[in-house]
Amino acid sequence: MHTPRTIPQTRRTFLMSSLALALIACNKAALKFNSIDITGADYCRDFKLNDSDGKQRQLADFKGRYILVFFGFTQCPDICPTALARAAAVKQKLGKDGDQLQVIFISIDPERDTADLMRAYTQNFDPSFIGLRGTAEQTKQVADEFKVFYAKVATGSSYTMDHSTLSYLFDTTGKIRLAMRHEHSADQFASDIRQLMQHAS
Repeated sequence: MHTPRTIPQTRRTFLMSSLALALIACNKAALKFNSIDITGADYCRDFKLNDSDGKQRQLADFKGRYILVFFGFTQCPDICPTALARAAAVKQKLGKDGDQLQVIFISIDPERDTADLMRAYTQNFDPSFIGLRGTAEQTKQVADEFKVFYAKVATGSSYTMDHSTLSYLFDTTGKIRLAMRHEHSADQFASDIRQLMQHAS
């Protein structure tokens, strides 16, 4: 009588591990982002800043949601309103999944961006958007952590702010995934976020 051959345990374990690695490789290969994939970066690790109610916020507060972070200031003439209007459009394009996206606007101008002004500014684009601010020292610490450039530029009797324009996307575990380019459209942003949602483990 013929007895079926069995695969030794060690070989079976090796085959299963190889298959798992192959599936992971296929999943990674399938992800073709418009944005810059910075998964595993040793920066953008966290922030600790106050919201408009004076409550300190950090990444862990938003676990279970995708987080889109942008640095700017409320008196910004074009870049910041464009970024936030695009973020609002992205939420709409994601449909019912838009509720999984939390948009956070971090002020680089705490001297003028009061808590009330931040609340009014962010909620003008979407009621769910959150504005965060800190002291000048806290602002610099967070900007350095995110490798964000900003500088005060005199304009007559007042000033404006020069600053970086990337948006940063975190996954539901609070890990940084993408640096999203300002020149990209809401459709491109939404496409990248959908990919992460579909490939979430």
